[in-house]
Amino acid sequence: MPKMKNHSGASKRFKVTGNGKYRRYQAYGKHILTKKSSKRKRGYRQSQLIEKCQEKTLHDLLPYS
Repeated sequence: MPKMKNHSGASKRFKVTGNGKYRRYQAYGKHILTKKSSKRKRGYRQSQLIEKCQEKTLHDLLPYS
C-alpha cells in the first residue's frame, strides 16, 4: 500500500496546535481594505480554531501533522 500524503493545499492553510486542534486564518483580510474599518481589519489578523464539525475532514486531509 502506498504511503499516504498530506493534502498540500490544506497543509499551507491549517496548522496543528499543541492540543491537536487546527488553526486557520481569517478570510477577507487581503484586499479591498479601504472600505473596511480598522477594527474589522484588526480582527482579520487573528487566527481562529476551526469548527468541531470540520475536524474529521481536516484530519483526513492531514494524516501526518
